[in-house]
Amino acid sequence: MKIVFASAAVLAVAGPACAQTISLKPVAEARLRYEHVDQDGLAQEKADALTVRARAGLTASSGALSATIVGQGTLAIGDDYHDGLNGTATRPIVADPQNIALYIAQLQYKAKALTLTAGRQKIVLDDERFVGNVAFRDNAQTFDAVRAEVTPAKGLKLDVAYAWSARTIWGFQGKGARQQAVSGDNILANLSYATPVGTLTGFAYLVDQDEAAVQAFRLSSQTYGVRLAGARSLSKAAKISYQLSYARQSDYHRNPNDYGADYWLADATLDVRGWKLNGGYEVLGASSGPTAGTPFTSFQTPLGTNFKFQGWADKFLTTPANGIRDLYVGGGYGWKQMGPLTGLALAATWHRFESDRLDQHYGDEIDLLASAKMGKTALSLRYAHYDAKAMARDTDKIWVQADWSI
Repeated sequence: MKIVFASAAVLAVAGPACAQTISLKPVAEARLRYEHVDQDGLAQEKADALTVRARAGLTASSGALSATIVGQGTLAIGDDYHDGLNGTATRPIVADPQNIALYIAQLQYKAKALTLTAGRQKIVLDDERFVGNVAFRDNAQTFDAVRAEVTPAKGLKLDVAYAWSARTIWGFQGKGARQQAVSGDNILANLSYATPVGTLTGFAYLVDQDEAAVQAFRLSSQTYGVRLAGARSLSKAAKISYQLSYARQSDYHRNPNDYGADYWLADATLDVRGWKLNGGYEVLGASSGPTAGTPFTSFQTPLGTNFKFQGWADKFLTTPANGIRDLYVGGGYGWKQMGPLTGLALAATWHRFESDRLDQHYGDEIDLLASAKMGKTALSLRYAHYDAKAMARDTDKIWVQADWSI
C-alpha cells in the first residue's frame, strides 16, 4: 500500500508528461561467478560456490516521467557451500543464496532541479559506507522508499529518502537474523555543496531496524556527520584525490542499548600516468562508559556496502564490540587497452586491523585484484588472505567473475 501511495505522488507531480511519446529501453544483465573459501576452524574448511545471476526488465519513459521494473534470479550450479540459510554450517559461508525476486519497481520524475523516485529502488549515497546497494553480492540490496533529490542552486543538492523496508541480500528464503526484508522508518538525508576544495556533505541517517529477530533491534541507530571529498591536479600527469569524514552514532528508536560511538576516515589517492598509490585510516569506534565492550555498542553500518571496506575476507561486516581501526595502503597500475581488453587494471591493498579500545591486534589482510573489460563483459579475478591474530580465523578467498550487460 505504501508503494501505491508513493507512486501516485510521483504521477501527480509528473502531470502532462504522460501525454508524450513513450520510449522503451530494455534492461538485461548476467553474472557468472566462482567463489572459493578456505577457512580454518571449521569441520569442512573449504567451500566452492558457482552461481549465475540474471536480471531482466524494462524502462518506459515519457518526457520527465519513467517507470522501471526489473526482476532477478540467482541459481547455484554447485552447492558445496553454506549460503547463510541453506547447506551445512560446517562449511564457510558464501552469501549468495538462490533467489527469485522483484529487484526494481519504481516510478521516477526527473527534471533539471528535481528528481522524485518512488517504489523499490537502489539508493547509493556518497562512498556507500553508510547506505549502498551491496552490488558485489548476487542479490544486492534495494529499498522500498520515496526519495527526493533537489538542486535549488548550482553546486547545492539536498537528497532525502524515507525507506520503510530494506530488501536484503538473503532473498525470499531469508529468515531469523537474515531476513528477506527488514522493515522500519528509515530517514536518509544528505545536504552537499561543491566548494573549491571538494564536495562538502552533511548527513543524517536514522536507521530503524524494526525486527526483533534482527539482533533484537540493536542495529537501530542515529548517525550525524560531515564528509569532504575532492580532487586536485598536481600537474598534467598527476592528480590527488582525498576524503575526510567524521560521524557520531548513538542508539535510536527501540534499540535497548544506550551508547555513543565515533567514526573517522582519512583517505588519499595519488594518480600518476596510470600508477595509483592509495592510503588511509578508518575508525569505527567503540562506546565508552558503562556500555563499553557490550555487543552492538560500537559504530555499526547495517545499510552500507560493507564488502568495499575493511578487506574482502568479510571479517568485519559487523563491527566488533571493541570497535575497529583499519590502517591500509594500496597501489596499482592500469592500461587503457591491451589487445581485446580495455580498462585493464592490477591492484593490491594491505590492511592492519586493530581494536579501538583494549589495544588488540585483530589481524592483517592482503587483497589482490585484476580486472578488465572485453566488449560488454567485465572480467575480474580477486584474492583475499586474512591472517588472524586476536579475532576470527585464517581465511583465503578467490573469486573469478564475469558480468555482462546491454
